[in-house]
Parts: sequence; C-alpha cells; structure tokens
Amino acid sequence: MANSLPNRPLPYGRQFISEADVAAVVASLHADYLTQGPTVGEFEQQFAKYVGAKYAVAVSNGTAALHLCALALNVQPGQRVITTPITFSASANCVRYCGGEVHFADIDPETGLIDLAKVQALLEAHPKGYFTGLIPVDFAGLAVNLEQVRQLADAHGLWIIEDACHAPGGFFVDSQGQEQRCGNGRFAELAIFSFHPVKHIACGEGGMITTNDERLFHHLLRLRTHGITRDPADLVREPDGGWYMEMQELGYNYRLPDLNCALGLSQLARADEGLARRRQLAEQYDAAFANLPGLTVLAPGRPGHAYHLYVVQVADRKGLYDFLKTKQIFAQVHYIPVHRMPYYEGLGWREGDFPLAEEYYAHCLSIPLFPTLTDEEQAYVVACIKEFVSVEG
Repeated sequence: MANSLPNRPLPYGRQFISEADVAAVVASLHADYLTQGPTVGEFEQQFAKYVGAKYAVAVSNGTAALHLCALALNVQPGQRVITTPITFSASANCVRYCGGEVHFADIDPETGLIDLAKVQALLEAHPKGYFTGLIPVDFAGLAVNLEQVRQLADAHGLWIIEDACHAPGGFFVDSQGQEQRCGNGRFAELAIFSFHPVKHIACGEGGMITTNDERLFHHLLRLRTHGITRDPADLVREPDGGWYMEMQELGYNYRLPDLNCALGLSQLARADEGLARRRQLAEQYDAAFANLPGLTVLAPGRPGHAYHLYVVQVADRKGLYDFLKTKQIFAQVHYIPVHRMPYYEGLGWREGDFPLAEEYYAHCLSIPLFPTLTDEEQAYVVACIKEFVSVEG
C-alpha cells in the first residue's frame, strides 16, 4: 500500500471549503458592505459565544491580533515578557513591535507546551516587577493550564495573552473539574486566534481577539481602526456634524472585511464537526503508532486537545521528511525554536539556551491532519511512516 501514490498530494494541513462557504461569500459580494459592515459584528458575536468569552474583535490576521493585544496592554520599550521558544515567531515579535524585550522559558518535552515550573523559576530568579507579562501558547491544539498560569501571574503582577491560534474548541480541566475553553477570558486578559487556511476556521486570512474586559474591548476596537472613534461618549470635542470623528491615538488598519467574515461565519457553523473529525483522526494515529519502535507521538490522547497539528518524533527527522515527500506526503516542522532565529540570536540568544526545545525541534514532524483527510489516505500515511521507521530501525 505504501508504494501506491495517493490521488492528491497530502499536506500537513488543508482548508475545507464547502458549497455553503462559497454561497456565503457570494452573498456577501452582493451585500451593501464589503468591509466595515454588519457581518463583522455578527462574526465577532458568534465567535465570542463559541469560546465562551464576553467580547471578540475581528482583525486582519493572528499577528495583528497579537500586536493589538500588546498595544492594548501598553507594552513599553524595555519591558520584559516571557513566552515559549516553540511557537511561530509572531508570539514573540508582538513584544518587539512595541520595543519590549522577549524572554523564553523551556518546554515540557511530554507536551511541547511552555514548562510552568521553568516559568516560575525564571520569575523567582528576578525581583518582582522585572517581568511584565506572559504569552503562553496552546501549541498544536493542546491547551495550557491557564489557571496555573494565572496563579503565577497574580503572584508576580503580570498580565496574560493566551495565544490560542491552534486551539479553537480546545480546553483544559481546572482544579474544580470544570472544562475551561481556550479563549474564554476566565484567566487571561486577552486571547488570540488565527483564521489562516490550515487552521480550524479559515477566512483566507484573519484573526480574532477575545476578552472579558470591556475597557480592553473598546480600546481594541479603536486601535484596530487607526485609533479613530465616532462614539459620542468618547469624543474629546463637541462634534460639528454627522461626519465627525477623532483620531485619539496611533492605531492601525487591522480590520477584517465582511467578505472574510462571511466565510468565517460559515466555517464556524461547522467548527465542532471539523474538530470531532480531527480528534477521530488523532485517535486513529495514536492506535496505529502505539508501541512502534523508533517513533513517539507528542502528547497522545490528551483531554481537550484541539489537534491543529499531529506531531511525531523520530531519530532521523530529515530522512522521514524527505522520504514522505517522495510519497507525495508533505509534512512540516513546527517549529524552529524562536531563539534560534537569526534575528533573536542578534539579540543575544544562543544555541543551548533552551535544550529541551532544541531537542524537540531536532526530531519533530507534523504529519497530515485535516478534516477532509480520508481514512484511506491516513492509512497510506501510516504505512509510509512504518515503512521508513522499520528500515531505519
């Protein structure tokens, strides 16, 4: 079976665009507004309801969401923020956009998540006030225990931005046995999501910020649109006409058009269906790879896992990557540790600073996982991986 090429290339992730999605986008093209219209607010309200937050702000992409969060929390030059080295660089870059300094804490090798014990050690090695905030990442779809993060943050006077780009629909179980959905605002000041095509909900490009803080919500709305407000309650001067508006601070054009929001709404309507299929595929991978010599699975069978990624680890990662490519299977690596990027090395970080993240990187590979992956295609992926591992073993 492993020698029989599939009918289509198999990437690590792929969007699913249904006829309902197409119809929603077409309808939005015939509507009065292509941008700054009512579909934006509807998408925000429905997404907030989905994750259990009070407020949501739609933006142009996940990176813009992170940037606006840092701005809303008033990150200043020289302030220090802690995040994980195993993430997309935007999780750290948002601090640099504001002139802040990024510090890292190593990962838990069993989960790929930031190790909270190492975060605590880092905090306790410095005086209170040395650090300003934390940006934990729900890596691969596995939720960080934000209740524990909140305890650390409160003890050291820190804010929290939850990077939940991988985990809409994901959750962790708190100390009371309650499921806490990623982005619900219960423990973090702000949370962010991405709607890139390989994510659970595709808008082409897009992002969302969720919060339970009304003040932050209104500030984000202003920052998203050039720092401009038309709200009579917020105006500094008396308006001289219906056209009147005020730019009250330096903001950005980070809006998400109605066109993209229409697609997002349609995708959101079947988000649980896609999540259920991801979890089913992950269970099938877990069973196929159980006790397979030469291969380990990152965090198999964890409750609440949203499975944006399915990550395996092997001794010869490049060998497996290249072998799968010959079989029309296009795996990916998530991620090159942020501190090993030339930009961050230019800021003083070096190889060996976070050995567990570096060891994880040396062996990790994300294999195909998306809702339209068929059982037959998944079996083909499994057979190819087993063929490689058996030869290498």
